[in-house]
Amino acid sequence: MTRRIVITGGGTGIGKAIAHRLLREDPDLILVGRRAEPLESAAAELREGAPTARIATRTCDLTVPDDVERLAAELKTGRPIDVLVANAGGNYGLGAKTLQETAQAWRADFDGNVLSAVLITQALLDHMPRPGGRIIAMSSIAALRGSGAYGAAKAAVNAWVLSLAGELAADGITVNSVAPGFVPGTPFWAGRIARDPSIVEGRIAPIPMKRPGTPEEVAEAVAYLASPNSGWTTGQILQVNGGTLFGRG
Repeated sequence: MTRRIVITGGGTGIGKAIAHRLLREDPDLILVGRRAEPLESAAAELREGAPTARIATRTCDLTVPDDVERLAAELKTGRPIDVLVANAGGNYGLGAKTLQETAQAWRADFDGNVLSAVLITQALLDHMPRPGGRIIAMSSIAALRGSGAYGAAKAAVNAWVLSLAGELAADGITVNSVAPGFVPGTPFWAGRIARDPSIVEGRIAPIPMKRPGTPEEVAEAVAYLASPNSGWTTGQILQVNGGTLFGRG
């Protein structure tokens, strides 16, 4: 049976890699983001490899409740949403110095990484199958070892995932997060590396596998958590970081 999959932040980077990976199951795919141009470009790229693929794009500021409500109302006119990948986010707090800048940075990181996942999930939750729904949020290694406002926001994502997983377990809806390490082949890192190429060497040095990760490797982790066969995996933070930070039981 064809599944309906929503990927936020689906126009670039890891989100686009997730779309490529999940396209293998021939789903109804909906890419969501703030900007139409990257979404349409990603959809065109996806269709090159799968000309008959069912791919739709929707623009939405996922931090604005009214915008999310409008998007959810539109999506709910179709079949249930089987999989929601809450991938939208970013590091918005770099360079803050004054108290005012710091306050703005922390709010921006919370809105962009936490609210962007929480609002769309809450809006679509009553349109997901029970059992069988899959919710995957994008976290970061920064949530587990600390990294200012961004790390704090991603730690909040993890806390929310654990809470929601407990609430929805009896309904057969799984909720998990994926926490990537250093994955430079994304817009998230492009600007910082362009300004200081030495970042790459410094970030690779502590990785036991001595290489960075790729968006495709992160997408593979998401694909497992999104699969119909992952129904007994919930409330987990799946690290994908080349051993930079080992898991603890």
